[in-house]
Amino acid sequence: MGTFRAVEFDEFGAPEVLHVVERDVVEPGPGQVRIRVRAAGVNPVDWKIRSGLLAGVRETPFPYVVGGDVAGVVEAVGPDVTGYAVGDEVLAATGRGGYAEVVITDVATVAAKPAEVGWELAATLPVAANTTYAVFDEIRPVAGETIVIHGAAGGVGTVAVQIAVDLGLRVIATASEANHDYLRGLGAEPTTYGDGVVDRVRALAPDGVDLAYDVSGHGGARSLVDLVGDTDRVVTIADFEAPEYGVRFIRGIDEEKVSDRLTAAATLAAKNKLSVPIAATYPLTDAAEAHRVSAEGHVRGKLILLP
Repeated sequence: MGTFRAVEFDEFGAPEVLHVVERDVVEPGPGQVRIRVRAAGVNPVDWKIRSGLLAGVRETPFPYVVGGDVAGVVEAVGPDVTGYAVGDEVLAATGRGGYAEVVITDVATVAAKPAEVGWELAATLPVAANTTYAVFDEIRPVAGETIVIHGAAGGVGTVAVQIAVDLGLRVIATASEANHDYLRGLGAEPTTYGDGVVDRVRALAPDGVDLAYDVSGHGGARSLVDLVGDTDRVVTIADFEAPEYGVRFIRGIDEEKVSDRLTAAATLAAKNKLSVPIAATYPLTDAAEAHRVSAEGHVRGKLILLP
């Protein structure tokens, strides 16, 4: 059946531990599809896994292939799979294995890619959209409410702002000043993070903040609790210490909802209501460089690998 290239690592460490290997192509099992990857997204969680930062909270059996964002073409379907056929264009939140030319994933993690949505844009959506919709399931936004999205200019924040705007929320977004015009273009009201952020947000929203979503970590969840007034409608996807003071950490892994969430995001993208700038693209062999750039923390939008 041939082979395919994947980027894996056998030990935690710097980007240099990533290396390209050849793996055998295998058939998908029951409830699975095999996807020929056209584009794969790079997320901060990828280099956090590679470096060992998440070793205590996430199982990482070696050799390991990171990458939860893929877009590509179905090239085989497993037994009992309905709804997808060979040749279908899809996007998927694979959880792992995305840094490869081929990935096998459960059909529950897959959604159809609309023809209007290009490969690179499709590959920006799965992790960010699935995570954001999981967060919103927890904090239950209602049109007309005010949300603070902390660290809003990266790939997840960009998607979160646009989904929130589509839901009718007033969005206050924290980011470095260089990203403020960008966030205004997405429909948010930006302010800088760091010391004094609570006062700056209260100046923008003197009637209060209803809910908050921490994308970037760095202790920001504490300030969000001060703004909202309690922990019930504050969540984080980046601050592992936040549960110590009552803020929920969301992973977005309830698989039965993934396909519907990706479909919702892809539909918004097809209607030009959801877009993500591509900060840079890299060949699969340059995954280590993509990790270096991502870890610097100044990416606006998304980094993409092109197998």
